[in-house]
Amino acid sequence: MKRITVFVIFLIAVWMAFTVRLFHIQIVDNSWKLSAENNVIRTLKIYAPRGEIVDREGRVIVANQVAYDLMVIPMQVKEMDTAEFCRLFAISREFFEKQLEAARNYSRYKPSEFIRYIQAKDYAYLQEKLFLFPGFFFQRRTLRYYPYSSAANVLGFIGEVDESTVKNNPEYSRGDFIGVAGIEKSYERYLRGKHGVKRILVDVRGREKGPYKAGLFDSLAVPGSDLMATIDIELQMYGETLMRNKRGSIVAIEPSTGEILLLVTSPTYDPNLLVGRDRNINYRKLYNDSINKPLYDRALLAEYPPGSPFKILQALVALQEGSIQPSTTFTCGGGFRAGSLFVRCKCGTSYPLPLQVGIYKSCNNYFCNTYKRTIEKYPDAPTGVEIWSRHMKSFGLGTYFNNDLSTGRRGLVPDSTYYNRKFRTTRWKALNTISLGIGQGEMLVTPIQLANAAAAIANRGYFYTPHLVKRIDGKPITDPHYTQPKKTTVDSIHFETVIEGMFQVFEQGTARASRIPGIELCGKTGTAQNPHGQDHSIFMAFGPKNNPKIAIAIFVENGYWGSRWAAPIASLIIEKYLTGKVERKELERRMMEGSLQDEYDRQLIRIFGQKLLTTSGR
Repeated sequence: MKRITVFVIFLIAVWMAFTVRLFHIQIVDNSWKLSAENNVIRTLKIYAPRGEIVDREGRVIVANQVAYDLMVIPMQVKEMDTAEFCRLFAISREFFEKQLEAARNYSRYKPSEFIRYIQAKDYAYLQEKLFLFPGFFFQRRTLRYYPYSSAANVLGFIGEVDESTVKNNPEYSRGDFIGVAGIEKSYERYLRGKHGVKRILVDVRGREKGPYKAGLFDSLAVPGSDLMATIDIELQMYGETLMRNKRGSIVAIEPSTGEILLLVTSPTYDPNLLVGRDRNINYRKLYNDSINKPLYDRALLAEYPPGSPFKILQALVALQEGSIQPSTTFTCGGGFRAGSLFVRCKCGTSYPLPLQVGIYKSCNNYFCNTYKRTIEKYPDAPTGVEIWSRHMKSFGLGTYFNNDLSTGRRGLVPDSTYYNRKFRTTRWKALNTISLGIGQGEMLVTPIQLANAAAAIANRGYFYTPHLVKRIDGKPITDPHYTQPKKTTVDSIHFETVIEGMFQVFEQGTARASRIPGIELCGKTGTAQNPHGQDHSIFMAFGPKNNPKIAIAIFVENGYWGSRWAAPIASLIIEKYLTGKVERKELERRMMEGSLQDEYDRQLIRIFGQKLLTTSGR
């Protein structure tokens, strides 16, 4: 009797379990109903529009455009006129068969992309013909569009997610886009939005009949956040034009905020090349251009000896350390001498020079002596160089900014560990590293680091971390990493003397030909030695002298000397930014029409020979 009772209880329990499960499937969970009706329901992903990007003046610099992907469900493909299909979509029979086979391998029941990025102007005509081809349908999506065809290195580009990204990030699925470079990469989580889903009833011929259940199971796409970039797109375009037929970079920063006003790398490319059906072809061409390297962002990745602009920081550190005073003088006489060591100088003086004159005359002897005094203030050179190195790093040199730039290099500010390893001893002297006194030797900076140093000098001892975005969905950024100043190790009292010397660079020094009437500018020209050809032309500046609005650094590779290319180009950019126009038309014409291509060709011939130059199409 007990066995019968247990058996009855068991049957009742099983019946109740089935009843509850059946109720859940039929009443609570609609997914099974959707699956059962999947033969007449087409599920579409509604791609979320990525957020738009505007420049600091509100001009749209990254927008969206509508495009369509042709999708296929292999199980629904029937007998059809393949030749007509290939003619309509301008594809080959081989491509058709390859794509269909790939879709079948992925899934016979799930939609797969067959042809991507069909333009909106072609969609209406093709849609009318699509009923002839069962199993095929269009899916709407958005592509990027760059109205100004500029700032490719700043804005970056997007690409399709790979299998690894999909596997490790559940918010992405096959066919999604993701930021690959620039702002698109750094602010991906804000720009991407959230995709929606739409379910549509279709008839046996694949024609859409309307929303399923009046859209009860649909979800709307949530657009990405809009961004306001810090750059001025017109200034960016002007800088790119000035750098045409030259290699190098320009970085300009607003000292009071750290906002990047322009970030030019040259050569560059039109960002629209990396949009649409030809994206992969164009990317390979750009990537394989090993001569011009248009994908290489020189403003963030190129590392150069800073040359003479580094003398400004040398002077500030020496003043802070008490190694020199503003009145301290050194007599040049052609260069710095210490035993058999000789560092040549072209300042052309043979009389005692105080600090300010040493700056605007760019005297190598003055700053070699200054560096030597700073290091020899301490008991041994390793101790002196270690303290010197800490001062230089406080200006943002030799380290990463950890900001919203998607790439970068740290440069190099040598310290005692570096030289102990290089010399394999700790008994080296200041003279072994004397090249550091004039920004040569092992010292390396990126253009953005030098521009940031100029901003720190303009602010008399502090800077804000350089960044590329100022607003997200209309709200100002509040991250203290960008809004709180970083102080250098040099007291503000020491800056005025050095700034006056930089002002005299324009008034009676090496940049006097680049003066802007009515605007007081401060700067320092530079020439960095280059073992592969002509020296690099370098310039660092800010203006106006009081209450500065812009700080700038420019490197022109193989540009001979600072006042030949870098200083004039920088002054034109400053003039345009501060006044909204350029009055010095002849200087502007010379800079725009000027080309260093012959120098680059000669360099190629020296390295690779005439054959490479001929095959490259020059």
